[in-house]
Amino acid sequence: LILQALLPIHANIGLLKYPPSVRATAILFWHTWDSPRKSILTQQLTAIHAMKQSGGNDPLENQESPHIQTLITALENSPQSTDHATPITRVAQYLFDQLTSGKNFVISPEANTLITQFNKNLTAKRSQKTYEESIATLTGTAKYQTILDWLNTRGGDLQSPNLSPYLPEAAAHLLLGDIKKRDIHQIDVTAELSGLLGSHPVITEGNYHLHYNHFMDKLDHFESHDVPTFQAYQRHKQELTEAKRADMRLHSFLPRVMSSFVRNKLLNDVYLPMIGDNLAKQMGTAGTDTRTDRMGLLLLISPPGYGKTTLMEYVANRLGLTFMKINGPAIGHAVTSLDPAEAPNASAREEIEKLNLALEMGDNIMLYLDDIQHCNPEFLQKFISLCDAQRKIEGVYKGNAKTYDLRGKKIAVVMAGNPYTESGGKFQIPDMLANRADTYNLGDIIGGHEESFKASYIENSLTSNPVLSKLASRSQKDVYAVMQIATSDSQEGIEFESNYTPAEIEEFVKTMRHLYTVRDTILAVNLQYIQSAAQEDAYRTEPPFKLQGSYRNMNRIAEKVLPLMTHDEVRDLIINHYENESQTLTTGAEANLLKFKEMENLLTEEEKQRWEQIKKDFNKNKLLGGAGENDPVARVVAQLTQFNDGLEAIKDGITTAGNNYAQPQSLAETTITHLEKIIANLRAVPVEVDINLIADQSDGIEDLEKVSRKKEPSKISINPKVRQNPQQ
Repeated sequence: LILQALLPIHANIGLLKYPPSVRATAILFWHTWDSPRKSILTQQLTAIHAMKQSGGNDPLENQESPHIQTLITALENSPQSTDHATPITRVAQYLFDQLTSGKNFVISPEANTLITQFNKNLTAKRSQKTYEESIATLTGTAKYQTILDWLNTRGGDLQSPNLSPYLPEAAAHLLLGDIKKRDIHQIDVTAELSGLLGSHPVITEGNYHLHYNHFMDKLDHFESHDVPTFQAYQRHKQELTEAKRADMRLHSFLPRVMSSFVRNKLLNDVYLPMIGDNLAKQMGTAGTDTRTDRMGLLLLISPPGYGKTTLMEYVANRLGLTFMKINGPAIGHAVTSLDPAEAPNASAREEIEKLNLALEMGDNIMLYLDDIQHCNPEFLQKFISLCDAQRKIEGVYKGNAKTYDLRGKKIAVVMAGNPYTESGGKFQIPDMLANRADTYNLGDIIGGHEESFKASYIENSLTSNPVLSKLASRSQKDVYAVMQIATSDSQEGIEFESNYTPAEIEEFVKTMRHLYTVRDTILAVNLQYIQSAAQEDAYRTEPPFKLQGSYRNMNRIAEKVLPLMTHDEVRDLIINHYENESQTLTTGAEANLLKFKEMENLLTEEEKQRWEQIKKDFNKNKLLGGAGENDPVARVVAQLTQFNDGLEAIKDGITTAGNNYAQPQSLAETTITHLEKIIANLRAVPVEVDINLIADQSDGIEDLEKVSRKKEPSKISINPKVRQNPQQ
């Protein structure tokens, strides 16, 4: 409605589009400007008018025009002004338009009415002569101000709200004096609008009085003042926000999912459901059935390289949570308090401050404590109350101790650790905290999902392989199709979603089979690593196995696998990988590599002897303890221990033999055959031998043979007695 009323006025208003104050200031300046530059400028502007009349191209009529710039400079150096709030650029623009129009200074009907009524009032009150005498000796601004005062005191009923804005314009034209120099432009710049909706101070019961100049003044002020001010405010706000964001390092709290992250079957079928169940307890669920007793802790354990952090970053990203990762190694075992002031070093202090910032934020947070095996159990105890129904924790933020009550807040507490460290005793979780946790091992086969666990090695390594990465980027269904072909050696009944050439499918299948070979070795290493790491040192019979079989190892090998490789070349690739991997173990490199070769049946005879010697020396050193062979006491203790172990072995042997003797005995056919051979051999002995097989009457066994030979005066009797047993 406003636009419909505004457009017709805008099309016909001409130079009256400039506000009365602008026109008044322009007239006052031009009338009082006394400079040689004025006459030159007048001629130039007249020439521009002539060019317009002749149909030539319009010159630049913007603020970059040299003529307008000249006017602006002159206005800035001139003390003549009616309104200090009037923008000089608009005055200069109006003067340029007015002086190049070839017409007299335009005057609005309202200002012309003011002048006419003013002259009538002067005549009626016989004040015309007095008025003329009062301004006769004045010039410039003084004369203009005096005329304006006369208009204010002698205007009478002309002081209406609708006409008062035109008083400066009327005074400026009275200053010019010659009525012939006025160009009256008859146009109504107002309109009454009705039917407007909404609430606004200028709208009364849906009615709005539109005044073109007032509206355009507000619009110009909005464009020239409010918009730049608001934009400056926004820029300043953005600068402050970015400075604070950088100071708080908020960019580091955004979950960033790795480009190689794969939603495999193990993740979909096992990990996400169990994580979702835990987060539902901690954060609640949508709908009216959400739990109010939010509590719990999610504890993820595994050897390194199984994607604990990556998995939780993915979950935080999908749930839109701020991912507040607290680095356990940076905190260390020395930290036992949530007060940053008590942290022993800068890195630990920064992590504790980050933790307190998460508590201060309080909502929409995933608090993730990584590698908690490096943290003190007393430090972990601080989270016990946060993980139960109380949902409270004591913290220190910016030096002020606070109790954070996070009941009903959207916050999840997740801890991750590696219990299979070199010194597993450092992985200590308070019992009361472990009691509140749902614990899951991501590095081991879970329940009945062995196949999914095995397949996850393949799925996670696809993006690392140059051949299979093309397959992974198209369709996950095609990945499973290739896996099925590689397993079953048959493509019958298998369809692909994307189009592949037979040569491409063959390359996929060959590469997949090679990855299966890699996976089997990686799995074996993984299980051996977990088994060895979980074993108490006192019960070891061989050096600890520290080579790892994680997703990370799988990806490192998979990126080098090509379809043209033979099976032996793939095996060499695996062995080379673990040979290089073992070098990081320094003194344990030899033992770990020999154990790996034993697992893969790759030991030579020399390596077998060396491995047996290492195990023998390992057990010997374990007996000696930390004293070494040079300590005589340790040597005596070791020998006594070995002697005691020997006695224990003899005892066990006697016990076993006694138990076996106490059991019902039976002679097998092979035993009887051996006995017959012994008897036959004894017949050839040149001595007198009596061989009697004496059986109890209940056995029903007769004497088998009685042989008596006399060649030497000696006699040997063999009398094996058979126990009473009808079946023997």
